Amino acid sequence: MWVIVYAITMTFAALTSAMIVRKGSSLDWRSFTLPWVLYLDTALLLGSSVTLEIARRRVARFMGGIVIPGESPARWLYLTLGLGLLFVTGQYVAWAQLRREGLYLATNPSSSFFYVLTVAHALHILGGIVGLAYVIRKLDKSELRRSTLDAASRYWHFVDVLWVYLLLLLWMKL
Repeated sequence: MWVIVYAITMTFAALTSAMIVRKGSSLDWRSFTLPWVLYLDTALLLGSSVTLEIARRRVARFMGGIVIPGESPARWLYLTLGLGLLFVTGQYVAWAQLRREGLYLATNPSSSFFYVLTVAHALHILGGIVGLAYVIRKLDKSELRRSTLDAASRYWHFVDVLWVYLLLLLWMKL
């Protein structure tokens, strides 16, 4: 998991560097206002980290033999997964809003970097959603290992923090 996290970090560090250099050396950089939905997306993603931590505690109790009647140990994992899907939907809404404003991938360097960074991040979120689905499936089969849940949680929290970084970067540089 740590190799993946380091690789993703280096990828976004390289993109950040390229963006800063490109903006500093260009006369064709056109700033634009970020779509409002990105702020809602941020709240959804931060909320998903909270629900994931609640899920980790509930699953740990369940795996330790403590069963609370009427409580599904996967309920909070499903909620986290749903918030992740809403985040990706929000990204699509942001892209659609920019298209309506005439900002496409090739419109100018600023919009190009916006699309590249947000699409790359959305793909990583989708990877986290696949990981959460895997954890849920293993939990449903009573085959979940704590290390699997911990790895998926670390990855999810990492892409959440990465999003906050990207939002601040895009807000400051675009």
